[in-house]
Amino acid sequence: MLSIRRARSPAAPTAAGLPPERQQGALLAADLQDVPLWRRATPALTAVLLVGLADLLSGKDRYLAPLMTVVPAVAALTLKPGELIAVCSLGLLAVFGLSHYDQVDNINDARFLYGAMVSYLVLTAFSAWVAKIRMRRAAAFAAVSSVAEAAQRALLRLPGPAVGPLRLAVRYVSAADASRIGGDLYSVLETPHGTRVAVGDVRGKGLAAVQTAAVVLGAFREAAYDETGLQGVAARVEASVERHAPDGDFTTALFVEFRRPGAMELLQYGHVPPIRVDGDGRAQVLDAPDPWVPLGLGRLAAGEPATWGQPFGKEDVLVLCTDGVIEARHRRSGEFYPLAERVGPLVRGAARSPGELEAAVERVYADLLAHTGGGLRDDALLLLITRTD
Repeated sequence: MLSIRRARSPAAPTAAGLPPERQQGALLAADLQDVPLWRRATPALTAVLLVGLADLLSGKDRYLAPLMTVVPAVAALTLKPGELIAVCSLGLLAVFGLSHYDQVDNINDARFLYGAMVSYLVLTAFSAWVAKIRMRRAAAFAAVSSVAEAAQRALLRLPGPAVGPLRLAVRYVSAADASRIGGDLYSVLETPHGTRVAVGDVRGKGLAAVQTAAVVLGAFREAAYDETGLQGVAARVEASVERHAPDGDFTTALFVEFRRPGAMELLQYGHVPPIRVDGDGRAQVLDAPDPWVPLGLGRLAAGEPATWGQPFGKEDVLVLCTDGVIEARHRRSGEFYPLAERVGPLVRGAARSPGELEAAVERVYADLLAHTGGGLRDDALLLLITRTD
C-alpha cells in the first residue's frame, strides 16, 4: 500500500482525520443545510398557502386562520431559528389578512384574533428553540461521523490507484450508517516478495467488527513484508486473530500474491471466490480446489490450507468482493445479486486505462444499487485489479 506523504496539501487531513471542508460538508448534510434555502422553506410556505386557500375557499363564515399554527412546527424540521422566524412572520401576516377577510378583527370578535396570535407566537418561539436543539444535535452527529470516517480511513489506509504492478479501483460501503464504520477490510502492499492483496469480511458490524478488522490488517501488514510465502502470511494472520480477536468471532479472507507477470497465487479462507474477467468480457469464478475455514476457526480443522495458481494476463480484470455484494437482495423478488453473471460486460475493457477501471467499478456499483433499489443492508466491498506491467 502506498505510504502517506508528509507534505500537507490544502485538503490534507486535520487532527480529526478529515479535511476541514469534509467536516463542514458532514455538518451541512446532517442538518440539510446543503439544501438550498428555498427548498428547505418550501414545506412551511406550502403550509401557509394551503391554510390561506382553505380559509378563502370556505367563505367568510369559516375562520380557519388558527390552523396557521402548523407552520412553525413544519418549519422547525428544516430551517434554522432565524430562517424559521422569517418564514413564520409571513404566516403571522397571513393570520392578520385572513382575520380581516373573515371580519373577526372588530371589537366584538377580536378575542378570536388575539387567541390565534398568542398561540401562533408561542408556537413560533417554541419551534425556534426546537430548531436550535436540532442543529446542535446535527453538529454532534456530524462530528461523530467525521471522526468515525477518519478512523475508518486510518484503519484501511486507502491505497492509491496503483500499487506496484497493479492498478486498483475500489468501492467500499458500510452498513453502519451512523458511524460509517464496517467490518469489511482490504489491503494492498508492495513487498520484497511481490505485491500482496488481502480482502476480508469480519462477522458482524460496528465497532466490534472494526476491532477484529484492525487485528487482521495489522497482522497482514507485518507478515506480508516478513514471510516469503503466502501460506506463511496467512498463518501469521490466523495466529493473531486467534490470539487477539474476541471469542467466537471469525473473518473470511482471501489472499492474493502477484510475484511474476501473467500469474497470481491465491489462498482462500472461506471467502467469496474471486472472479477473473478477460478482455472479451468473459467471467470465470475462481473456486479454490481445497477451500479452507475462515480465520479464527483454524483450530477446528485438520491439516492446513493450500494455495493455488491462476493465470492473470494484461487484459484481465480480477474482481474481489465481500458477502455484502453477492448477498444483496433484489428490491422486489429478494434474489441475490448475480455478480458472476453480470460483471463481465460491466468491466470489459477496464484494463486499458485507470479511467476505464474507475468507470468499470462505478458501473458495477450502480448496477448493484439498481438491483437492491438504492440501498445496501450489509457492508459491501468491491475491488477491481488489473496489471500494469
